[in-house]
Amino acid sequence: MVISITLMVVGLQCININMCIIRISANVRLLTTMKLLFIYNANSGKLNTLFDIGHKIISPESYECNLCQITHGNFKERNVWKKFRETSDLDLTFLHKDEFEKQYEGEYSHPIVLKLNGELSVFISTQKLNEISKPEALIELIQERAI
Repeated sequence: MVISITLMVVGLQCININMCIIRISANVRLLTTMKLLFIYNANSGKLNTLFDIGHKIISPESYECNLCQITHGNFKERNVWKKFRETSDLDLTFLHKDEFEKQYEGEYSHPIVLKLNGELSVFISTQKLNEISKPEALIELIQERAI
């Protein structure tokens, strides 16, 4: 559990030059630890990565991992996504579908974003991910839902 305390000065009253009273408002929130699992519809390994790159170049319309398309170009991670991932306060974990299946139980379609907060639940569905085309839209959705 994380405790977040926000202090805000709401008033300043000076009686004389040597004595001032500061009024402070405090907001205390208890935050539970939540992890987001991003599950790609691709298998791990160098050979699989090469096949995926080739597929995205030759036939992008039939490539079945829209999460891959949103977060990565053909050869590298998209800059806006990388910046979000590196600067986010959220606990983000990225797994290929074979890595996920080795570590967690449950039947899920892929790609998908799951929330792990004691138990797994869908954070962003496959259907919703398939409606998104730009990393900015995914980032906005994550930030809206993480509140």
